[in-house]
Amino acid sequence: MSDFSQAIPLSADLAGLRDDTLEALPLAAAIFDGELNLRRGNARFLALAHSPRPGAGLAELLPPASENPSCPANGAPSVYLAQACDGSVVAVQLARRDGQVGALVQQVIFEGDASLQLALSALTDQGRAQDALLKLSREMALAGAEDELVASISNCVRRLFCGCCFAVRIVDPATGALTGLYAQGRMMEHSRERLTLRRAAADKAQLELRHLPEERLTLTEEAQLVFAGTTRGLVAPLAAAGQFFGLINVEYPPGQAADLARDEKLLIQLANQAAIGVRNAKLIEELTFVRRYLEELLENANALILVVARDRSVNLFNRALTRLTGWTRAEVMGKSVLDLVPESERARLDLVLERGLAGESVFNWEATLCSRSGGEVRAAFSTALTFKPTGEIDGVIAIGQDLSRQRELEKRIVQAEKLASLGQMAAGVVHEINNPLTSITMYADNLLQALRATAERAAEADKLARIRDNAERVLRFARDLTSYAKPAKDRPEAVDVRQVLEQATRYCEHAVKHSGARVTRNDGEALPEIQAVKAHLIQVFVNLITNACHAMPRPGGEIELSTSAVRGGVE
Repeated sequence: MSDFSQAIPLSADLAGLRDDTLEALPLAAAIFDGELNLRRGNARFLALAHSPRPGAGLAELLPPASENPSCPANGAPSVYLAQACDGSVVAVQLARRDGQVGALVQQVIFEGDASLQLALSALTDQGRAQDALLKLSREMALAGAEDELVASISNCVRRLFCGCCFAVRIVDPATGALTGLYAQGRMMEHSRERLTLRRAAADKAQLELRHLPEERLTLTEEAQLVFAGTTRGLVAPLAAAGQFFGLINVEYPPGQAADLARDEKLLIQLANQAAIGVRNAKLIEELTFVRRYLEELLENANALILVVARDRSVNLFNRALTRLTGWTRAEVMGKSVLDLVPESERARLDLVLERGLAGESVFNWEATLCSRSGGEVRAAFSTALTFKPTGEIDGVIAIGQDLSRQRELEKRIVQAEKLASLGQMAAGVVHEINNPLTSITMYADNLLQALRATAERAAEADKLARIRDNAERVLRFARDLTSYAKPAKDRPEAVDVRQVLEQATRYCEHAVKHSGARVTRNDGEALPEIQAVKAHLIQVFVNLITNACHAMPRPGGEIELSTSAVRGGVE
């Protein structure tokens, strides 16, 4: 039988053909109304029909030899075998369009009932294949996940290859790793992830061999069976645009008749159609992943990011801006960006956006943003263009930083510089008073020794001792202050904890006196030295004592400083 389906496409608008065009068709052709009553027919059709006359029914003109003809749905073809007036068997193909039905008729050459059955079977198989592939297209278009794609492809294979074992395997095109699998039948050991493909099939699918995952896909000269108990098999790659997306294996159990040449063509057609769906799904998945990644990156960036469309509406307002202004994304998205700034700055902002949309980048322009609480915050932004997929300018992206935090840091730096200057001044003062205090201490000690030799001058000696002791106290404090003001060593050294604590206590004498507290020491047994950065440890103790003084009730309170040795260190 000749390939009837290729004579004239089913979508041909037979109803619109003029009589001379209808007559020129190479096949018998006719046009019927929606009830399958004859309206027009060419000479070839009238020569095959029984009692041709206008208005006659199709079943009367060409009595069915296979099944009664029915009016097809709009756009859906139907095929049946009929008995011509000369006794020959013809194939009638019907297609409905715009309320009319077109009919194409072709003779079927056969010998005996076996040939008639074979012709009818071929027409039926072809229709079933078309229906199955059409359904596959619809299901893949609706599939949302890869497992749904695998299920759709598997259903199509099951419809077209009844009684066969089959496997549908989807792989990552970059790594060859198996990402989806459905198998009907018992696969042999190690055959689930071991992919084998005939080299001829890979060449026919125009796969780029250098991009195939060699460690996961083996090219062979003959098809390899993957199911236990099968005798013959077919395999087709899922290939699209030179990329490899997986395999479809179809294998036949013993005794099952099959036309391997026809089935291979059908399997390749199915695989090509499925590969396009898998490729599109993976592209969508990849694009979705990239989009979500970029959205998360912009949302969680430690910078102020604002995207404004050409109409000045806000398209993106990230979390950093929410923290700064208090406005949530839901409150800002789609609204005018001009509402985010005070009225006095709207004209200036609009000018900056206009410059940005004209292609001019603006750097470090400062803006005042209105906060949700009613206040204002300062920020500095730089702009760049955003584009549509077509290349048109879509809007402006502004990336900025919080100036209020920067200004606070600047204040802290100025304060730190003042303290550093004060420390340098204090070190100079200490150096200036060190020599006079040393002289006072020495002369006071000499005078004290002379007065103590005279018993009647004990009161003067006591006063002189107080002068000497206080002068020495000032000297110790000056030496400690000079030592503390020196740059701290970053490396740990051997430190006496009691000595460090005593030094820190002297630094806090003013805070202790101001709070009216009383400091007591409670030192236990001898302590070993520890490894520490001395200046850092002193600062820790100073902070603890100062905090304790601030927490004391006014006046009074007692601060107890105790040290003791514990296993493994000092407490």
